[in-house]
Amino acid sequence: MSRPPLPPFTRETAAQKARMAEDAWNSRDPVRVSLAYTEDSRWRNRSEVFQGREAIVAFLTRKWEKEHDYRLIKDLWAFDENRIAVRFQYEWHDASGQWYRSYGNEQWEFDEHGLMRRREASINDIMIAEKDRRFHWAAPGPRPADVPGLGRDPF
Repeated sequence: MSRPPLPPFTRETAAQKARMAEDAWNSRDPVRVSLAYTEDSRWRNRSEVFQGREAIVAFLTRKWEKEHDYRLIKDLWAFDENRIAVRFQYEWHDASGQWYRSYGNEQWEFDEHGLMRRREASINDIMIAEKDRRFHWAAPGPRPADVPGLGRDPF
């Protein structure tokens, strides 16, 4: 299976890959998201470390059972050959209705077929009031073209 764009990345193809990942994650479909990763993809997400598509699906299922009305924006930070680094923000609320904005960075490594074989994510959560939300579009679903990305100032 091939998942274009393929490495080596240019600025344009790396940004395209980041936006494709953003759109997939905003679908909140664990199986769809998992198909962008190799069968034996290795992940570090916060303090969790695991490997393989089945583990990815299980992780994402748990994640989106907890993180309601999830909306994500990713922004290309750096790239080289088969690696991409992104920064991101996402907003969500828990079962009690408390809203959060989560900030983070991810480092990605791809195989020759454009599948991600390694993902490392560092993430911090900040409680926010619902009135302070920034991301307002119908969810699940991709970010509309008229909603800007992170730009230079993620805070």
